[in-house]
Amino acid sequence: MAEEVKLFRTWSSPFPLRIVWALKLKGIEYETILEDLQNKSSLLLQYNPVHKKVPVLLHNGKPILESLVILEYIEETWKQHPLLPEDPFEKATARFWARFNDEELLPSIWNASTKQGKEQEEAIVQVEENLKYVEEELKGNVFFGGETIGYLDLAFGWLANLVSVLEEVTGLSLTASGKFPLLSAWMQNFSDAPVIKECWPPRDKLIIRYQAMIEKYTAVAAPK
Repeated sequence: MAEEVKLFRTWSSPFPLRIVWALKLKGIEYETILEDLQNKSSLLLQYNPVHKKVPVLLHNGKPILESLVILEYIEETWKQHPLLPEDPFEKATARFWARFNDEELLPSIWNASTKQGKEQEEAIVQVEENLKYVEEELKGNVFFGGETIGYLDLAFGWLANLVSVLEEVTGLSLTASGKFPLLSAWMQNFSDAPVIKECWPPRDKLIIRYQAMIEKYTAVAAPK
């Protein structure tokens, strides 16, 4: 009996892209179900009633939620092309930095892109501090786990594309300043990998998308 693998995603969100890359690296056939988060499908609401968001991986009728959780599920379900190291300490370290990305780095970059004045200045300082940690993790490696793309590269993968989109939209220079040469090299190596490159959303559409998102966010957040 053939396995049923479906991925609920949007065209622009970086979180489902992690799952796309993982499935492709492991050679897993899957069906894409594109969602409009302004008009969510009944299936998405059924499978993710708590957060009502993407990604959702549906494997043989069972939904798995949250991108980092899904990555680990994929790793445990399909053993080919391992994404996580075997060593327990290295595995725990990779999980720590993946959470750091989602809970610290990504929010700091979003704040730097959307805040104004002193709040933006403070956010930029936080971004630089966070990126120094990331730079340190890349010392001696082409990718975060060594010579091949793994779990942590997929977690940080959005940096290789979306940050430059945000920089173009806002005029900021967060990673393009030359302060983080190892990160810059990683971004290029990661982006150029064929399995990664073929999945990037159209850059022109992303710029329009995030320009509208930032304008909407700043309009709502502006003092009345």
